[in-house]
Amino acid sequence: MSASVNRNCMKSLFSLIESPFHPDFSALYQKLGIAVERFNSARNLHRAMQKQPPDFFVGEFIYGWGNNYAGANVSNLDVTIRTLQRFAPQAKVIVFMHPREEDHIGKLLELFPVHAVLAYPVTEQEMQAALLNLE
Repeated sequence: MSASVNRNCMKSLFSLIESPFHPDFSALYQKLGIAVERFNSARNLHRAMQKQPPDFFVGEFIYGWGNNYAGANVSNLDVTIRTLQRFAPQAKVIVFMHPREEDHIGKLLELFPVHAVLAYPVTEQEMQAALLNLE
């Protein structure tokens, strides 16, 4: 198989890293043949999605406690998931969550289809199961 054919078959994952809690699963992604792009800005991630829709999106859920999200959004991920729905509707959304946010994750799940929610500390086994369970 040529390199270009292999690249076309390779799955892609966009990761939005907004906190130091976000685990580095680079070795797992490589083992599973998933090409990863990491973003520390939602704006840059949205631009990249328009050019190349990912197969997976991984982000950390941070509940909008105050007026941070102007009352229109539940969390930091709302705009990104809406953008995914437009440019990459097939993408599987995997959300990391701090246990203290557990009471609020349901609000996000009411609004958007989420493939998996993984609570910190996220293990490599949990992440692998989420990536391989494509139902």
